[in-house]
Amino acid sequence: MSKLTDVPKRILIGRALRSDRLGETLLPKRVALPVFASDPLSSVAYAPGEVLLVLSIAGLSAYHFSPWIAVAVVVLMFTVVASYRQNVHAYPSGGGDYEVATTNLGPKAGLTVASALLVDYVLTVAVSISSGIENLGSAIPFVVENKVACAIGVIVLLTLMNLRGVRESGTLFAIPTYVFVAGVFLMIAWGAFRGVVLGDDMRAPTADFEIKPEHPGLAGFALVFLLLRAFSSGCAALTGVEAISNGVPGFRKPKSRNAATTLALMGLLAVTMFCGIIALAAATDVRMAENPAKDLVRDGVPLGPDYVQDPVISQVAEAVFGHGSFLFVVLAAATALVLFLAANTAYNGFPLLGAILAQDRYLPRQLHTRGDRLAFSNGIVLLAGAAALLVVIYGADSTRLIQLYIVGVFVSFTLSQTGMVRHWNRLLAVEKDPAARRHMIRSRAINAFGAFFTGLVLVVVLLTKFTHGAWVALLGMCIFYATMTAIRRHYDRVAEEIAAPDTPSEDTVRPSRVHSVVLISKVHRPTLRALAYAKLLRSDTLEALSVNVDADETKALREEWERRGIDVPLKVLDSPYREVTRPVIEYVKSLRAQSPRDVVSVIIPEYVVGHWYEHLLHNQSALRLKGRLLFTPGVMVTSVPYQLESSEAAKLRARRRQDWAAPGSARRGPAERAKETPPRT
Repeated sequence: MSKLTDVPKRILIGRALRSDRLGETLLPKRVALPVFASDPLSSVAYAPGEVLLVLSIAGLSAYHFSPWIAVAVVVLMFTVVASYRQNVHAYPSGGGDYEVATTNLGPKAGLTVASALLVDYVLTVAVSISSGIENLGSAIPFVVENKVACAIGVIVLLTLMNLRGVRESGTLFAIPTYVFVAGVFLMIAWGAFRGVVLGDDMRAPTADFEIKPEHPGLAGFALVFLLLRAFSSGCAALTGVEAISNGVPGFRKPKSRNAATTLALMGLLAVTMFCGIIALAAATDVRMAENPAKDLVRDGVPLGPDYVQDPVISQVAEAVFGHGSFLFVVLAAATALVLFLAANTAYNGFPLLGAILAQDRYLPRQLHTRGDRLAFSNGIVLLAGAAALLVVIYGADSTRLIQLYIVGVFVSFTLSQTGMVRHWNRLLAVEKDPAARRHMIRSRAINAFGAFFTGLVLVVVLLTKFTHGAWVALLGMCIFYATMTAIRRHYDRVAEEIAAPDTPSEDTVRPSRVHSVVLISKVHRPTLRALAYAKLLRSDTLEALSVNVDADETKALREEWERRGIDVPLKVLDSPYREVTRPVIEYVKSLRAQSPRDVVSVIIPEYVVGHWYEHLLHNQSALRLKGRLLFTPGVMVTSVPYQLESSEAAKLRARRRQDWAAPGSARRGPAERAKETPPRT
């Protein structure tokens, strides 16, 4: 890589790491928690608001259902966490839901789970960053006015941080995540103390507003449907739970136990914060509406399009701490930061899952390659591009984006837990030890309940959110599924074609003869070098080939050929339409047709230049010829390079770059290299 690109690359992502330093990137639990659980922890910043937004459709009277919806979300959270603790012990290799479904339910189920997870990871980045921009915009109007540009800027920044590697990005993310968790717990504790002990009247900034219901007086099935929709919106708090089971290889040893402990801690923290914010929102009379410009009313007048609706957590923090107070500002900043960093869950899950799928030949093999910092760089860049596209399409609006959310999560939850039930059934069929059987039966019961509950929630989500945008997520899953199926089919077809046969074939049988053809235009040094090389091959037939596009030049070539007495026959092809490529291709094909068992070796002299602009002036005919000859069976193409003076200058520049150390790179002297390379014995 040139000096111009190496300098910014090393400054932005750091020096390259050796492959044997992969173990140094493994995470302890204190760092793994913010890395893999930042998504479910941060979702408490918008999940309570989504519940209240849906309930507001029926008016203020429906708000008293919010505690019961919170209880249902808590039960679901504990069920999913308990189920995934079984997963990380049974499948610690990092395949997560994809591996569980593929192993126990078959490749199609595994591919469905993979498609769902890939869509979910992209949406995690888009939703988290859009929500963070909205939270930050409550304090900085410029951010709200330029939502899309700011969101894309944050995506670029997070991409660079993750390209530096999991461990470094995890250390950077740990501080704001822990500040956010501590701030929320402090808000809950101080709010409870003020309300219960001191008896203070805490009121949110929207407490005096009235809600104009879109559908007042809902009852019966309509009310049940509304509550189910509110519950499905609250289930956004569960997004990202599966990331820990996918990221088990990133933990320090003992990997499974550390991952299971992190899962339990994440679940406990998330449900406590979620319930606390819902309770404080009810105590401080928070008002939310899906269309605040029309549905929120003050003194009988709608607030109008200029009103910006702050998230629930911001309103509760203002009621508990006071507007503009130090703790309010700290929590607001930490909330915005942790929502940005929540996307890190996807930045760790998507590239790892992409690498596993690439290894299984469902995605391009480039996604399985680690970059300079031992991270799956191609997957990180692909995720960033897809998320940025969604942000642009949906205008960085978290309320619109979140309607696409959750579907993929619960598809993977349900299929994964169903696969775990079959996993335990298979083990129980051969296990004889009573203690081990009791453990397996208990684990199977947990996974069976998890499969039933998450399957039920999946049906609810599809019924309540399909027309509100969930169909887009399903379409994305179908596109991923079809694309990965096509890629696997291509790789399988190629593998079948190039497999080495057990019996002799035309690829292993020596050709009867080799017919070498040297392409020439003039007699100069590159031509003489190519002829000398061709003679060295000792082919059965050797000839020089030229194309007549200019009669005078062709005549001069023949005269020079005879004057020098070159002992290689010269054949000239007529080209009435002044083409070069087609006559050569047709001639080579005619040789193959005359002797199908012969191999035709086409030798092309080429200039080697040292500047990019010189490539535009040379070698175009050679490139076209090579490109066409690649599709002709039985033809071998050989380039004979001739280095011009500019290439020597380029070689010197490359040598100087090799001796130069970019910022952050390690310089090693001869003595140190000698130590690294053991002497041969």
